[in-house]
Amino acid sequence: MPGIIVSDTSSLIVLNKIDRLHLLESLFGQITITQTIAKEFNHPLPDFINIQDPQNNNYQKILKSFLDEGEASAIALALETKDCLLIIDELKGRREAKALGINYTGIMGILIIAKEKKIISSVSAIIEEIQKTDFRLSSELIEETKRKSGE
Repeated sequence: MPGIIVSDTSSLIVLNKIDRLHLLESLFGQITITQTIAKEFNHPLPDFINIQDPQNNNYQKILKSFLDEGEASAIALALETKDCLLIIDELKGRREAKALGINYTGIMGILIIAKEKKIISSVSAIIEEIQKTDFRLSSELIEETKRKSGE
């Protein structure tokens, strides 16, 4: 298990929309977000979510030139943090995290882990809930997630 879990905004928003934000607490205990992400989330934060900003603003300033502010702050914090897992869904942000050697996953990865740990019984049911929101999932990603979770 990574030492710190840093989440971008989109995963928080979609899990909140389907009333499953508690999955993050069940899987990881504590989640860390930046002040920027807290503002973007714009909902009361549960006790298991901590706020911590990157100490060095330079990473974030550079990343903001081609990523949105929340992604930039999450990646900047992850860069400063040893043994970190970054939860990020946007493709540009994931590409940058990969290029920088940051360990990352997204909402579908969270569902796979939750099923492996028997916190949920079906990823398909939750995917259906997510599809009722404005969160975009490709059919390829859905099929890959179902395959990896044995559904």
